[in-house]
Amino acid sequence: MCLAVPHRIEEILDSRRVIARAGSLKVEARTDLIDSVNVGDVVLVHAGFIIEKCEEKEGQELEELWKEVLKVAGKRHS
Repeated sequence: MCLAVPHRIEEILDSRRVIARAGSLKVEARTDLIDSVNVGDVVLVHAGFIIEKCEEKEGQELEELWKEVLKVAGKRHS
């Protein structure tokens, strides 16, 4: 099973790497598979790679859904 998790871009490190946040977790993600991202964008990350950039409304919905998944799974989230 593959799982892509919504993250929000917090920092651009260089042309191929960013820092992104999902809840309280920050990760370094690669941008090789997409054209461009900006700080504040919501993206889907799978296996350390950004696989899709989301429209803002869709991104907010995905972030809320992910919070619900974590709640049901009994995990803490921010």
